[in-house]
Amino acid sequence: MGLTVKASGGSSTFKPVPSGMHLARCYRIIDIGTQSTTWKGQTKQQPKVMLQFEVHSEDSDGNPIVTDKGEPMSISKNFTASLGENAILRQELENWRSRAFTADELKGFQLKNVLGAWAMLSVVKEQGNDGNEYTNISSINPVSSQIKKAGLPEGHNELKIFDLENPDMALFETFGNKIKEKIQSTPEWSKKILPTPK
Repeated sequence: MGLTVKASGGSSTFKPVPSGMHLARCYRIIDIGTQSTTWKGQTKQQPKVMLQFEVHSEDSDGNPIVTDKGEPMSISKNFTASLGENAILRQELENWRSRAFTADELKGFQLKNVLGAWAMLSVVKEQGNDGNEYTNISSINPVSSQIKKAGLPEGHNELKIFDLENPDMALFETFGNKIKEKIQSTPEWSKKILPTPK
């Protein structure tokens, strides 16, 4: 697919990010490849991309939101890789950047431009179609000038991009099994004749 989008929610943790508004940094972008999606009874094959964020925030009791290892928790959101007029990715990026895309940007926007960028994530709990409760990113918002003036924290994770056109297999090996399986099921993976790791 390549990680240029144009006009036409993560790593799993045992402890979910709590609901609320959280300061976060986009530290990883994953090309998930062409996935089968069903919406209103129609099934489509669409290129998907995942944005992963590390959370630098506190819970309602003022405790840092961290894993059992004391590291920032992470949360992700999947998007159809499109900047079409009604595309959710386009809406989120415009909201995050506080400006609309220019005509030139709509011809091809490099997603690597948001790697390392800070955002305010609105996180909510929602019930999935399977009846289970999930923690999801409902919106990606810009960081206020007040927070920027106070100073942003140091990022924790190394900034990484996984692109199926030029896959970083060492990075692939760090993914959870669900993400690996999604990627391995794609025509892009088959086209590259990539070996399936054991």
